[in-house]
Amino acid sequence: MSVMKGNANMSRVIVVIMIMVTTVLGEVEVDRSSFPPGFIFGTASSSYQVEGAYLEDGKGLNNWDVFTHTHPGNIADRSNGDVADDHYHRYKKDIDLMHSLGVDSYRFSVSWSRILPAGRGAVNMEGIKFYNNLIDTLLSKGIEPFVTLNHYDLPQNLQDSYGGWLSPHIIKDFEAFADICFAAFGDRVKYWATFNEPNIFVRFGYLSGFFPPSRCSWPFGNCSDGNSETEPYLAAHNVILSHAAAVDVYRTKYQNKQGGSMGIVICAGWYEPLRNIPDDRVAVDRLLAFDTAWFLDPIVYGDYPPEMRQMLGRRLPTFPKEMSEKVRGSYDFIGINHYSTSYAKDCLFSPCLKIQYAPDALVYTTGERDGVPIGEPTGMAGSFVVPYGMERIVMYVKERYNNPVIIITENGYGQQSDPSAPVADILNDGGRIKLMKSYLTHLAAAIQKGADVRGYFAWSILDNFEWLNGYTKRFGLYYVDYATQKRIPKLSADWYKNFLNKNHGSYKIRNNKVQTEVI
Repeated sequence: MSVMKGNANMSRVIVVIMIMVTTVLGEVEVDRSSFPPGFIFGTASSSYQVEGAYLEDGKGLNNWDVFTHTHPGNIADRSNGDVADDHYHRYKKDIDLMHSLGVDSYRFSVSWSRILPAGRGAVNMEGIKFYNNLIDTLLSKGIEPFVTLNHYDLPQNLQDSYGGWLSPHIIKDFEAFADICFAAFGDRVKYWATFNEPNIFVRFGYLSGFFPPSRCSWPFGNCSDGNSETEPYLAAHNVILSHAAAVDVYRTKYQNKQGGSMGIVICAGWYEPLRNIPDDRVAVDRLLAFDTAWFLDPIVYGDYPPEMRQMLGRRLPTFPKEMSEKVRGSYDFIGINHYSTSYAKDCLFSPCLKIQYAPDALVYTTGERDGVPIGEPTGMAGSFVVPYGMERIVMYVKERYNNPVIIITENGYGQQSDPSAPVADILNDGGRIKLMKSYLTHLAAAIQKGADVRGYFAWSILDNFEWLNGYTKRFGLYYVDYATQKRIPKLSADWYKNFLNKNHGSYKIRNNKVQTEVI
């Protein structure tokens, strides 16, 4: 038996013991040794949420630049990402923070409009220079770059020119953008994700209209233009074809010599039946198909989930045979962003007054049953701490897709950012520590059950611009004073550092406040 196999078997034994302890005592301490050798731990961000410098050094406008300036009322605090965390100028110090934690990897996204200001055509070499510097600085600190090509932001020119994701023209433009990134950075980047949460930005951009380009139709949303019955599925189709095109370019031109891997990142919540009846259990399966499998079934099997086809009929696009073959198998790993679990209630046989998240699935979701939350509420409305959801969504992906390589690309805890609250209260983030500990315990349990999980990324390294929530929510391991751009470690940063260095310390948490100092 090799040393690696021996260590892996020992890790599995430790996980079994952990589960037994959890069952008896209800609480367990996990650490890095609870995971297999070579398991990657990191932290994450995205370009629009942290970089700032929105018009510096030749960068073009993206859809979020325009949306936050033209529709400031759509953002909770009427803010924008013009400055955000000023990561563009402060990345070296931010990388020092990551290095001090002991993370293996940093997941970040590339701003398409910083590389190609018009979305296509002339390359902005200042943008290439910034990401080259970022990557080189990470590597100098022993931190692996993990690059996402698209994290919600789209060059505004492509939206104005032909309608963005609604047009098949975008497939070639995304392919060309990916090709530029592979050529410029691929000699040092071993992990690539094409898209972050397309199931979110497509749904919110083209069904409800909450995100740019704010297209929807009544009764799904209140927008000036759009068709909520067809456009989300058309946009999703073009995203999937763009993903497949980028993967094909990488495999054809770069993968053999660069040795990296390609994947896609899906926001994957878990669902439990609201009532213990067959209709609600079937509703859970149907909602998972409309949520997670919507994008994963095509890239694994070459077609949309049968549950969606049955419900949508001709509204769901089709993949011609040649395209189906190109899409099928277009991944080396699947990225999962998991935060919370909700209840699901069938609305196919039991009509519901209003369905907000995925109305075509005819499933109502809620975080409460008989007035009792499904888990401890967080600072994000509708988001609860439900540790078993991590294990169950991983096992769902394992079983539906024949045990693919999985990376947990985001997991985190949102705090309410109350300007009147003492900073010390925000720094004392026991709720985040509880979430990370408990979710990691269930992730380790899924690995013990055979799931091929290779990594975990905490969202996020810094408090940042949280889309429609602006700066009213804080997910960071580090507190950011936006007026001064000062970074201050929260107790969760200390906990993660100790976790990564196999040193628990002592954290007694009551009411989400840490009562004792770290040992």
